[in-house]
Amino acid sequence: MKMKRFAAMLLAGTMLTGLCACGSSGGDKTAGSGSSGDELKVSVILKTEASEHWQLIKAGCEQYEKDNPGVKVDVKGPPSETSYDEQTNMIDTDINGGGYNAYVIAPLQSDSVAAQIAATDKPVIALDTNINSDKVVSFVGTGNEKAAKMGAEKAVEEAKAAGWDKVECIEIAGVQGDATNTARMTGYKEGIEEAGGTFLEKETQYADAVADKAVNSMEAIMQTHPEGVAIICANNDDMACAAAKAAKGNKAYEKTIFLGFDGSTSACQAVLDGSLTLTCAQQPYDMGYKACETAVKAAKGESVDNVDTGTEIIEKDNAQARIDKMNEYLAKIK
Repeated sequence: MKMKRFAAMLLAGTMLTGLCACGSSGGDKTAGSGSSGDELKVSVILKTEASEHWQLIKAGCEQYEKDNPGVKVDVKGPPSETSYDEQTNMIDTDINGGGYNAYVIAPLQSDSVAAQIAATDKPVIALDTNINSDKVVSFVGTGNEKAAKMGAEKAVEEAKAAGWDKVECIEIAGVQGDATNTARMTGYKEGIEEAGGTFLEKETQYADAVADKAVNSMEAIMQTHPEGVAIICANNDDMACAAAKAAKGNKAYEKTIFLGFDGSTSACQAVLDGSLTLTCAQQPYDMGYKACETAVKAAKGESVDNVDTGTEIIEKDNAQARIDKMNEYLAKIK
């Protein structure tokens, strides 16, 4: 009887030890697989990484990843805003690779991107520029037309205060056919004309969103209008600053209002220095953060809406505060 009782006790102890070991092993395995299996991956494809605006958007994306350990954000972009083939390849690779739960895309060519994403079963967030596709569940970015209109109205006010009797405006535009470029042009035109100025649409200069071409555009404007033009508006800050620099020393353009778009730190510094008058400031850091946030919600099956990240008009009074904020964001980039 003693031997039987001892054998039973030994068997019970062995079973208990085995159960404890299994429980410990199973717990570790579940935790590991849950952490890996629950991770959401978001592909973010920018128009480029070669400017402060897109670097700030990247910083916002990276901060969202830091704030959300269960999310992996993969940010990339082509060398320039005319690197169409490079962006096309990036989108094809990520869409066809199937390794992502959602996509955030800032399209260089909206129609082409719409065709590329047509077969995906994952949600797509359009960033900065909208995409006409039923695969797009949300647009996150600036209301470009509204923002440009605000800037144009302020520019007319400044031009009148500077003593211009005939308030005419010529635009130095970005890439012809780009949806964002078109929206800003529409807003500039509406704002100028509703405020009592004249928008010289037929004299628009296309400079592909780069500074060196904007210099050429400004030189052409000065040759055509030796008497001066009240307002020169540009589709980004790089072009606006380049145009203002090209016109420096020309007495006919001493009182010209130079209006940019983006709110870059260099443009804000130019506003402080007096070489640039105004800039329509986007909120790129918020754009990146909220685009990722929206993508994750959509990947989880939650309902999402379009997100307007807002605009402010930068002039001398608020330029320094803007610079301080942008520098804080840029310091966060990996």
